[in-house]
Amino acid sequence: MSNKDISKDVLNVVKKKTGKSVTSKDIEKLASGVKPSTLQSEAQLRQLIKQVSGLVNVKVSEETINDIVQAVKSSKLDSNNMQQLMNMMMGKK
Repeated sequence: MSNKDISKDVLNVVKKKTGKSVTSKDIEKLASGVKPSTLQSEAQLRQLIKQVSGLVNVKVSEETINDIVQAVKSSKLDSNNMQQLMNMMMGKK
């Protein structure tokens, strides 16, 4: 899967799940600040979740944020493999 396909897939998933359109530039700007360490730091992960929530203008409860943080921390994701993370978020195996 090429990066162009991933970007298109991500935008389609965001639109489908939120009803909001997000540009590839919005995603790229947000993604540019994400590093493997972001997924290992609970504070940084919480900040990322809030940034994504703000980007698509969808309120995320503290309980949902806690669930996401716990899922990422307990997963066997290789934090250096963003493709694996994107597939998990998009519901792909």
